[in-house]
Amino acid sequence: MNTALLVIDIQNDYFPGGKFPLVSPEESAKKAYMLLQCFREHSGHHVHIQHISLKPDAAFFIKGDSGSDIHDSVAHFEGEPIVYKHYPNSFRETKLLELLKEWEIERVVICGMMTHMCVDATARAAADLGFQVIVAEDACATRDLQYGDTVIPAELVHKSFLAALKSYGRVMKSEEILALLAGEMVK
Repeated sequence: MNTALLVIDIQNDYFPGGKFPLVSPEESAKKAYMLLQCFREHSGHHVHIQHISLKPDAAFFIKGDSGSDIHDSVAHFEGEPIVYKHYPNSFRETKLLELLKEWEIERVVICGMMTHMCVDATARAAADLGFQVIVAEDACATRDLQYGDTVIPAELVHKSFLAALKSYGRVMKSEEILALLAGEMVK
């Protein structure tokens, strides 16, 4: 099955010292790197997705600011496809769908940041567009959220959104995804 890896918004502002740090982004970035390297080594289709804010009062992902750069942990190499987006859904007003159709992709593996926002929006959109979806649960990160006086810890936000995304596709650990892909290559 033609599969592509989508590496969503693993950008400097989400890491310690950035303008909008998440909870434990380093651990999820390591898993994303593992997936990325597998796709690179096997000439698999993969695309970096980078969020650039268009809002004049944006607090992070500001155009031209180093915080909007792709984090070194999953560095974008020259010649690799990159999609620039301005909304949570990576398909909205981007070339992503065109690129995936050009590659004749049937399934996407999604990793990145934030689980509750861009990963969620992109996974749902991908399913709606007819792609089989796999979300790499341990290669995604998020942050604490607040609703009224209640603070919802990042771990619960992450798990809640992953539980909901199971309605749109598979949610798997990175090692399980690699084993699935390896099994398909052997056949």
